[in-house]
This record gives sequence, structure tokens and C-alpha cells, in this order.
Amino acid sequence: MGRLLWDEGKEFGKVMRRLRRVKIIATLGPATVDKAIITGLVRAGADVFRINMSHTDHTALASYVRIIREIESEMSRAIGILADLQGPKLRIGAFDEGSVHLRKGDVFVFDSNPEPGNASRVRLPHPEILAALKVGDSILIDDGRVRLHVVETASDRAHAVVDIAGRLSNRKGVSLPDTEIPISSMTPKDRTDLIAALDEGVDWVAISFVQRPEDVLEVKQITQGRALVMAKIEKPQAIARLEEVIEVSDALMVARGDLGVEVPLERVPGLQKRINRSARRLGKPVVIATQMLESMILSPLPTRAEVSDVATAVFEGADAVMLSAESAAGQYPQDAVATMSRIAEEVETDTIYRSIINAQRGELPNPTSADAIAVAARDVAQTLHSKAICAWTSSGSTALRIARERPQSPILALTPKRDTARRLALVWGVHALETRDAVDIEDMVLRACEYSRSEGFGQDGDRIIIVAGMPFGSPGATNMMRIAHLGGEP
Repeated sequence: MGRLLWDEGKEFGKVMRRLRRVKIIATLGPATVDKAIITGLVRAGADVFRINMSHTDHTALASYVRIIREIESEMSRAIGILADLQGPKLRIGAFDEGSVHLRKGDVFVFDSNPEPGNASRVRLPHPEILAALKVGDSILIDDGRVRLHVVETASDRAHAVVDIAGRLSNRKGVSLPDTEIPISSMTPKDRTDLIAALDEGVDWVAISFVQRPEDVLEVKQITQGRALVMAKIEKPQAIARLEEVIEVSDALMVARGDLGVEVPLERVPGLQKRINRSARRLGKPVVIATQMLESMILSPLPTRAEVSDVATAVFEGADAVMLSAESAAGQYPQDAVATMSRIAEEVETDTIYRSIINAQRGELPNPTSADAIAVAARDVAQTLHSKAICAWTSSGSTALRIARERPQSPILALTPKRDTARRLALVWGVHALETRDAVDIEDMVLRACEYSRSEGFGQDGDRIIIVAGMPFGSPGATNMMRIAHLGGEP
């Protein structure tokens, strides 16, 4: 048998094979810095760990990565690591008395004056915003708690009328849902953090506040394939160019926190569905994030509404669901992961789950021979009740194409690349192992069958579907499908 990523003979990989298809991302933070706790999160169901660079310095980043890789080796299981870049943080200046109260109908000025603010004005230390604002544009302060609209502009100031009254205090955040700001989504801090994350060997990088496809391409020019790039959809400008952003991204995150600030809250569920289905059509993984089990920060049990929220994402066929503060700073991080896992397992065994998943299939955007093989593998596996679809994949593209089809059979991805196995930890239904590439068809079939048995997918007499590309080791060359019986022909 070929060399696995971890020592041969370990049984933990078999024991840890998930029974669910959707993946779970757990954010690390003050509540989860200990190796024993992070190990517990993996055992509870975490497949990928998110490191939020808004709150993590490079020393802590290196410590997290080291711990995760140690656990990965001990558990004989590929674990993905996602570094989430902070992005530009737009904030107002300070007030001479610390805060002011704005009343509805007041005219308030945002300007470039460095003096402390008062009841009629405050500094906005972002000249690019003042230059970009137009009459009618909305200005949201403090996550939308105070809302204004622009009535007059100049090069160094903007006059705005208060629509939603409230208190403004020092350095509160600014959101501009109607304004495309001519700045990069990458700040100098993000560039430094990105280089540090790449040097530590993270698998995914998430970009915050994406507005345009160029924001994604800018990051890809730096990563150069060393990590895959995930675009966080949290601004109306990104939604307006959604297809273009999806096209250049390796994955998407529906970042519902900031998205719910910049668009009316009632639009968020529909946008979540639209983003999820558009990305799936193009074969790009989708992560649903923010406040999924928010009450479990302080409570060992979620609310019924939160359970329904997680279940909805699973019914939609999302690749992954994510925990933020629940695992990073909550009192019950392992319970939160375990709860999310149980919800997903229950949904995926529901009698209507498969019909909903199947109904979401659409036409392939650019049919190729590789796409045709993926569709055929799904159909043949369903007809024959195959225990697994085994994909030999170098770059991971074969497994991604099959996952896009959401087959009933689980997907066993065999890859000669360690990075590929880790990146596929994020993808719906994929159980990835590193092993040497197949040398010929006989070797391909033999080891696919051996791994299917050893990883707990089936037993002698069961059938599996094998998908690969000829010649072996050629990325993107998927052109062959084979039906095999475990233990040989019955």
C-alpha cells in the first residue's frame, strides 16, 4: 500500500471519518489556546480551524499552526487552517467630550479637520472616503446603530442628515453600503499578516471587505498558489459583481455580520441562498458564517432559532458552517462544535434532504470532459448504491468537481500532495488522504479498494466508483471512470 500522510497502521483515521458531508470551521481564540482543548474540538467535529488575524499576532499564529499540525499528525487526519485577514477598518475620529448624541433630522459634518469632534462635526480620517461620497449615499456608524445620508459634498467634507438617531463615541466603525471606495481590501497590516501566514503554511486565506474581483487577484498575486483564496462577501459592491468575484476566487464566505449591516437584514437570507447556489454552480466551496450558535458563547444549549439557522445552511448544501466567538471566546467551545455536528448529521439523514439537494442542481457553466466524468460518477454511484466515489487527484480539482454534484456516496480523495489533502478538508463530502500517486490502472484500482476498506467506507463485496486522469499525475486531466468491487469480483 502507498505511503499515507501519517504513519501506516494507525486506526484513528478510520475512527474519525465523519458521517456527515458538511464541514465545520471553528475559530480559535482566548478560549481555545490549549492543545488539549483544540484536540477536543477536532474530536467534537471541527474539520478546519480559522485564525482571525484581527486578534492574533504572528507569535500566536505560529503557535496555533504548530499545535494544529501536531494534532494532525497524532490523529492521522488532514486538518485545514484558514487565516482570516482583517481588511480595512474605517473609523471616525474622537470627540472632545468622548461622545455626542445625534437627533433625527440633525445635519452632521464629516471632515478632515484633526481637531476633536463635537455635536455638529467629527473627523473622518480617510480622505479617500470623503472624495468618493456622493449626495444620497448612506453612512452607517457603529454597525448601523446610527444612520445618516449625504446631502452635500466637498473635497474635504460631507454634510449628512441623521436618519436613525443615536449616540456616537470615539473611533466607532463606519460602513458605506452605497459607496465604492477606491482603496484596496488589503492594508499594510494585511500584507504583513498574509506573508506570515504563508510562511507558516496555512491552507486558506480569507479576504475581508471584498468589493471587486481585483481585490481577490491582488491577494493571489502574493499567494502564488501557496494557499487558496477565499473571498468574504459582506459588501453590496461584491454582490453587484458576484459572478466576477466567484470566478476569480477559490471559495466564498457569506459573512453575514457585516453583510447584515450594509444591506437590510431581511435581504440576508435570500442573498445567502443566491451566493451559495451561484458558487456551487461554478464548483467553488461556500462557507456560511456569523452568529450560527451565538447564544452558546454563554449557554451550553443553543436557541431553537439558531438550530434552525444551522439546519438551513446544511439543507442548502453549503460546504461548511462556521463558529466564530462561540469557539474563540465562548464558555462551551467543544459543546458548540458537537452541537453543530449533531444538527448537520440529523439534517443529512432527513428524508427530504436529498430531494432538496438534488433540486439545486443546475446546468454546468462550461462543460468539459472532466465535468462530464464527475456527473457520470454521481449517476453511476447512485444507480449502483456505491459505498464511495474514490477520486485520484493532484490539485484537488477532481474532488471539487465531484463534490459540486453532491453525490449520495461519500468522496474519498487520494492525493500525492499534502497541501491538497488539507485544503480539501473544507469541501463538502470529501475525506482526503495523502498517498503516492498511482503508477498504472491496476495499482490505481488496488489501492483505491484498500483505502476504501481501511477508512471504513465499505467491506468485501461492496462496489466503489474510481475517477482519475490519464496520464497519472497530470492536474486537471480527469478522463476516466472505473467500477470496482472491494475484495475483487464477487
